[in-house]
Amino acid sequence: MKQLLVAAATLVSLTGCGYHVSGHADLLPKKVKTICIPAFGNVTTRYKLSDRLPAALTREFISRTRYRIVADPREADAILNGTVANFFSSPTVFDPASGRASGVQVYVYLQITLRDQASGKILYSQPNMEFRQRYEISVDPRAFFDESDSALDRLSQDVSRTVVSAILSSF
Repeated sequence: MKQLLVAAATLVSLTGCGYHVSGHADLLPKKVKTICIPAFGNVTTRYKLSDRLPAALTREFISRTRYRIVADPREADAILNGTVANFFSSPTVFDPASGRASGVQVYVYLQITLRDQASGKILYSQPNMEFRQRYEISVDPRAFFDESDSALDRLSQDVSRTVVSAILSSF
């Protein structure tokens, strides 16, 4: 009986303080039902990430939200624009025998804005999002496998999860 009372008191206190599960709150206006995610801008020399991000964000919105993603900005209630503002990588681990890099850390800085199409009001803005991804490089040239593409895929997934969660969450 005592355990039941403690559980009930905990439940009441959690609901009374505004606690809710992350990702279920919705900061967007109720009139927003469609979102357009156009191609990302890119001011860097690395092109692959800016190509992957809109697709990753589209998949994330479709799998986690009620919003319909449209290709034409004129049909959208809101537009999610992004720019890859900076991209650089640096070796993090070196093979002691050859002196070659065996681990690389990628750093990406993004600018993200979600804007209401009708009013022009900014619904979400993050002008300096930083993401990192690490990958390994084979020190044996015969066994070399370029993992940088896989690292960019993982980075795109991280970006999409983070951006969608930030837009949906009130935390």
